[in-house]
Amino acid sequence: MPAMRSKHVTAVAPSAHNPGVALRALRRQRGWTLAEIGARTGLPISTLSKIENGKMSLSFDKLTRIAQGLEVDIGELFAAPAASGSDQFAGRRSITRAGEGYAIRSEHYDHRYPASELLNKRLVPIIVDVHARSLDEFGELIRHAGEEFALVLEGCVEMHSELYAPMRLEVGDSIYFDSSMGHAYIAAAPGPCRLLAVCSGNENHLRAALSNRYAIEAPREAQPHRLSG
Repeated sequence: MPAMRSKHVTAVAPSAHNPGVALRALRRQRGWTLAEIGARTGLPISTLSKIENGKMSLSFDKLTRIAQGLEVDIGELFAAPAASGSDQFAGRRSITRAGEGYAIRSEHYDHRYPASELLNKRLVPIIVDVHARSLDEFGELIRHAGEEFALVLEGCVEMHSELYAPMRLEVGDSIYFDSSMGHAYIAAAPGPCRLLAVCSGNENHLRAALSNRYAIEAPREAQPHRLSG
């Protein structure tokens, strides 16, 4: 999903749902240095330090790189601590109320992740608010392992991909595609633009899903639990 470089970062207060807190705890637990984490994730030491200290908002790319480097499920980086062994039971479920879920803000998208407390998910649902209004503004197309389903909830989306002509999608329209193909969602009409995206893959793909190269900007105050709209 979404993406662009940015020079701006916003501090995020440490909390039980802050991936930086989990990153530092896991790193110290294993006796690893930031340099070792950097080698495992491909992320600069300066970036990792900012993440640990709550001075940088995170993209899903960085989350999955960190999860893969630490060899943990991505949910462990921003989920509330679960009771021991609770993820071993069948029949689990998660209810996310309107506006709830883990939030990540970037220059061209706002992401919200429902069911963030569930670990080892094979489906990654994401509520996406699209801000970029041209492909030039968006920048490089993104790609990641697995497949993706998107349903337009509000506004109008123009779906760009490297193999097909741009496709305009209205409210209620949906698209299912191979997400290893470069793609981008663009807001195609004035006003808010929101969609539901669901990324799928096997267990390993969930740790490396949406592995793209964008850096995050959070120009507005971070709201980790509620998003208006």
